[in-house]
Amino acid sequence: MTALVVLFVVAAVPLAPTEAVLIGCGVLAASGELPLAGVIAVAAAGCFVADLVNYSLGRSAGMRALRRFSRRPGSRAVVEWTAARLASRGEPILVAVRWVPGGGLVGALLAGSLRWPSRRFAPVALVGAALWSGYTALIGYFGGQVIDDPLLAIALSWGTAVLISIPLGMAVKAAQRRVVETAAAA
Repeated sequence: MTALVVLFVVAAVPLAPTEAVLIGCGVLAASGELPLAGVIAVAAAGCFVADLVNYSLGRSAGMRALRRFSRRPGSRAVVEWTAARLASRGEPILVAVRWVPGGGLVGALLAGSLRWPSRRFAPVALVGAALWSGYTALIGYFGGQVIDDPLLAIALSWGTAVLISIPLGMAVKAAQRRVVETAAAA
């Protein structure tokens, strides 16, 4: 039960290492120490709380809330890319940006800054949090099913997560470069 409390707290704190803790809890679920559905539900609830807090910050501080993230060209590109996509294809982008490091934070801040109504933001944030939490917990769970040693299972799960995220990271970096190059040319 303590692991679930820790998971909730880590998931609710923006930029905390939620993925690592969630993968570890997925491994514990594979060994029967935690219920998998409970792990996913607690992580999703924590991520949803973080999204609501970040959305509220975006609503109250507007685009000033994102200045700190926009100091480096790559980060600025993520913010600009996400803002443009949220304006045109909001809901699917808000769910998808969760898989980009820091994307859930940026997406929630932007949705608030762009004055999305909370009745539009909240269901999308909940779906995104649930899908991401399920994906990440299942990586840990399957790692724990394949290997009995918890440390090796976590290592296997992390390796799997990295291999899955490399193509996504490469695509995001390419999109960032295009945004930065376009902005520099203008």
